[in-house]
This record gives sequence, structure tokens and C-alpha cells, in this order.
Amino acid sequence: MPPRSSPTARQQRLGSELRKLREQSGMSAQQAAALLGVDRTRIPHIEAGRFGISAERVRTLAFNYGCPDTALVDLLAAMARERDRGWWEGHRGLLPPALIDIAELEFHAAELHTAVTTHIPGLLQTEEHARAVFDTAVPPLPGPDLEARLALRLRRQEVLHRDRPVRYEAVIHEAALRMRFGGPKVTRDQLEHILAHTDRSTVSVRVIPFAAGGFPGAGQSFTYVSAPVPQLDTVQLDSSHGSLLLDTDMQLRRYRGLLDRLRGLALPEAESRAFVRAIAQDL
Repeated sequence: MPPRSSPTARQQRLGSELRKLREQSGMSAQQAAALLGVDRTRIPHIEAGRFGISAERVRTLAFNYGCPDTALVDLLAAMARERDRGWWEGHRGLLPPALIDIAELEFHAAELHTAVTTHIPGLLQTEEHARAVFDTAVPPLPGPDLEARLALRLRRQEVLHRDRPVRYEAVIHEAALRMRFGGPKVTRDQLEHILAHTDRSTVSVRVIPFAAGGFPGAGQSFTYVSAPVPQLDTVQLDSSHGSLLLDTDMQLRRYRGLLDRLRGLALPEAESRAFVRAIAQDL
């Protein structure tokens, strides 16, 4: 089987975690290849996500690497067993791969923690608000591309409504709540939509008011994606140039700390709901 030309972020993450375990063990790629009875060139391909690997071989490598974390090994083996094409694959080739990777990341998350300053989080956007946001793109998005992005964004929101919804926390700056994408009615409907979500036990929305002043990370919007095991957590950064995924220990510690700082500035949930409601009533 030829190597994958464009491995997904999840396939790459499986490979990178296997590489970390190998390097921590002090074992060379050639020694790892001997364990599996394959050519030594195959290990770098596996660790880059270009070649798949069976769950049994994941366990063989983890055992010989001396990994004591059974929860991590079980999850890596489960990732290796994934053969189903998720719904997001239907959008591949129509949209940038980074957008597809976000949908896959959210689908497999245990918890999602979002911090935004100028935009409503995508998982909480109404269709009209999302369309108005996409309409501001420079250069303008072609009609089919806009519709494809809109369809993906709305489908991603199913993680909040499925039988076992992901736990979702959004820390939103007042600036984002007051941005009038689509005009007053669209904005009012968007704020009411957020309030409706706060009735769900699995959704938490907290607001950082202007009165909180300046704060670290004010120019960033990010999502901290908690995996079933913390070693597989990921930070997804939004920028005008696209999405970036971060997963080194240092990066994860930094954004956990930043998220804690932002929580400390945000109003409690009940006060946040009242704050959002007051903005909506002023429109």
C-alpha cells in the first residue's frame, strides 16, 4: 500500500505520539522496525502518519518502549483501529484540510474550552450570523465555497447536541458580543441563541466585560481540546491565515495557564447570562 499523500491531523498525532514514546525509550527507528519485522524506512513513515499501523502493533511498540500508561496505550490503539470515514470526510477536497481537521478534533474531544475576543465561537453561531461573518472575507468567498464552509460549521455543532454531548466551555469577551455581524436583528438572534445554550448542563458561557481591562492573550482566539487522556490534548489557534494545532507539553501548559487567567477575569455564569441578555435587549 502506498503512503498517504495527505495524512489527517489525527493520523499525524498518532504517529507523533509513537515517536515520542520511542524517543523516550532510547530505541532507534531501526530497532523499532525489527520489533515489527518491517523495513527500517517504514517507522519514519508511521511516525509521520503516512502509513497506518494496526492496534496490535501499537501495543507491541508501546510494551517494548516501556510505556506504563495503559490509558494512553488504549487510546492510541483505538486511534489505530479507526477505519470509518467520519462525516467530515465528505467535505475533504472542497475546503482547506485544516477546517476538516478541526471538525475531526472536536468530534473526538472529551471537553472543549474556547476563548474568543472578537468573534462568537463557531459552535455557538446561528446560520445567519455565520453567513454574515463569511460575507466579510477578503477577498470575497465564491458562493459554493461560502456554502460549503457554512454547512461544515453548522454540522460541527452536532457535538453539543448528540446523545453524549461534549462538555463545552466558552469564555467570550464583551467585544465579540457587541460586534453586529448582519445587523441588529441577526445580532439579537445570535445572543438569544447563546442564552438558549446556557440552559444545557453541558454548556458553560462566561463573559469578560470591557471593565476587566487589558489581559494576556487579548489578540488570540483559541480552543483547548481536552482528550480522554491529557497527553493527547491539543490547542487549536485561529488566525487570518488559517488554523494552527499545537500539542507540545510546553504549549499545552501555556494555554492551560492562559485559560485559567481568562476564567479569573470572566463573570460567573449567572452574571454572564444577565450580561448577554442586557446587550440583546439594547439592540
